Amino acid sequence: MSDHGTDGGGGVDALSVLELLAQQAPTERFAELLDEARVTGPPPAELARLERAVHLATGIGRSFARREQREAGLDVLADTARDLTFPYDLDGLLRLVVRRARRLLDLDVACVTLRDARGVRVLHSAEGGLTAFDAAACSGALDTEGIGGLVHATGGPAWTDDYLTDDRFPHLAPVDELVRTEGLRSVLAVPLRIGDTVLGLLYGADRRARRFADGELGLLVPLADLAAVATEKAGLLAQTTAEVTELEEDSSRARTALTRMRYIGEAHRRIMNLVLSGGDLLGVAKAAGDALDACVLVRDTGGRTLAATGEITGLDEDAVAKASLDAHAGRRPVRADESGGSGVDDGAEQTWVAPVIAGSEDLGVLVVRATTGLTGEDERLLELAAQSVAFLLLMQRSTAVAEGPVRDELLDDLLAEPQHAPQQIAQRARRLGIDLRKPHVLVVARPEGGEQGRAVVWASSYAYRMAGLKTVQGGCIVLLLPGVDASAAAKAVSGELAPLLGHPVSVGAAGPGWSPDSVGRLYQEGMRCLDAMSALGGTGAAASVEDLGFLGLLLSDDHDVDGFVESAIGPVLDYDAERFTDLTHTLEAYFASGGSPTNAAEALHVHPNTVSRRLERIGELLGPEWQKPGQVLEVQLALRLQRTREVLARRRAALGETRQTGPGKDAP
Repeated sequence: MSDHGTDGGGGVDALSVLELLAQQAPTERFAELLDEARVTGPPPAELARLERAVHLATGIGRSFARREQREAGLDVLADTARDLTFPYDLDGLLRLVVRRARRLLDLDVACVTLRDARGVRVLHSAEGGLTAFDAAACSGALDTEGIGGLVHATGGPAWTDDYLTDDRFPHLAPVDELVRTEGLRSVLAVPLRIGDTVLGLLYGADRRARRFADGELGLLVPLADLAAVATEKAGLLAQTTAEVTELEEDSSRARTALTRMRYIGEAHRRIMNLVLSGGDLLGVAKAAGDALDACVLVRDTGGRTLAATGEITGLDEDAVAKASLDAHAGRRPVRADESGGSGVDDGAEQTWVAPVIAGSEDLGVLVVRATTGLTGEDERLLELAAQSVAFLLLMQRSTAVAEGPVRDELLDDLLAEPQHAPQQIAQRARRLGIDLRKPHVLVVARPEGGEQGRAVVWASSYAYRMAGLKTVQGGCIVLLLPGVDASAAAKAVSGELAPLLGHPVSVGAAGPGWSPDSVGRLYQEGMRCLDAMSALGGTGAAASVEDLGFLGLLLSDDHDVDGFVESAIGPVLDYDAERFTDLTHTLEAYFASGGSPTNAAEALHVHPNTVSRRLERIGELLGPEWQKPGQVLEVQLALRLQRTREVLARRRAALGETRQTGPGKDAP
């Protein structure tokens, strides 16, 4: 070669070796140089020196290559150390470590195993594999068997240039199958260590037989150490993040609970203000319903509704009764199971029952239908609302007891004949919040057996609750209540008092009245109504004078004939007046003929079918039971009263005409 230095004989000398070394020529060029020198045939001593120079130069070249590789590896480690300072999740961190391990040692495959929360080794971030493999089957075996087991036994890195033929460690079928499938031969394992604790293993593998030098291990071990530190940091960061998240959630829940508790406090304050300012049960129920976004019923111990903010449709009374028992036993609100025992709700609405109790005394329950499920704070508010209702009921009872004598004296004076100082009586009524110029009814209740004390106490509370008056006359409880429907008032009193006493209560009622002077008259009518029911075998029933039909007409002091006729045959009279029919005369002919449609038809000079059709129409107007004895009697009496009124009206009209024309004058 003419471009290399030669000696005088034209051969190759050591200077040529230095030139190649300076050029960092590949190893093949040194071999070629040596071959050229042998061709020229230099003396043996010179050839030996040249071979020695080539050998030294080749060693120096390999040293340079190893130094460059180490410098490159150090650069990779420096880059890795810098990259690991950034926040990574665990998977991202391990992918980076595996990728850098392959780059450091020019590996075909790399992966990492770590312990999970159960202490089981789990395979992470495998890269370079050509086939899919069962990671679950290999994860534990990689550390307990094979090269991983050798690492745990020696405490340091371990490698093999031919995994399948190496008998230094036990083999496991899944791992051997993986190595065989991937075509791997050389395998290297390095521990991820923090102090004396091994967090996991970093694996590397090649598909060629390869001996890993100490320098290569010297690069991979620091990478594993960096990975261990970063893994621990990532774990601590994840744990810290989880704790911070949990703290934020706890803080959010605490803020929500605090806000809800403030809301509950405000709602309870509003309810108590209503109670203390003289509010009634309905106002308290509405306030509780608004706070809970629910419909609220206040019920007494007998299950009767004292106040309601609306109607609860489809209420399962059996479930409510069971929940009431549980609520009083546990002294806390209980959800009513309306699923029929299936445990499955039909909808989002829920029914709750809260006990209304004062000490050991049962005052009733609150029945609540909530549009959404109640939280623990809502249950607390429901409990507070029930306590407020109990407090209000006790206040009403105490007020009724305190005012009882005064109110009793007022009603006694109203019943007296004649009344003493009517103007003073009106003033006393106004001071008690009672306006006797508004319509009122009078109810007389007679308990049929048992002690009268409980009935009197109940009557005091009931009269106060209904803004009325109460007294006791001749063993009967007398109630003067606002309203116009005496029959409804009688039924309401019977519906509450009879279950409370556990035995029948006979109730008579009269009204309405419109002045203080009418109270005594209503009392007399109510007593006559009560006596009439007893005479007719109606003990334990509830009725008003109007409910007794013609008997009520006889018992009433004002003899409301118009009202009786209207209640008995009013629909027939109205039908005739509107359509110019003759149903009234048909009824008269029907009764006059002894209930024979044929005879009635002859008297009316119409076909029997016509009478039958008219009777069907009368049945539609008066109801299907109009021909039963009791109602037939009232219909006949009303017909006679109506006929009598018409005759009297015609006579009065004729008499009036006679007076206008005068004696001896012709009427126009």
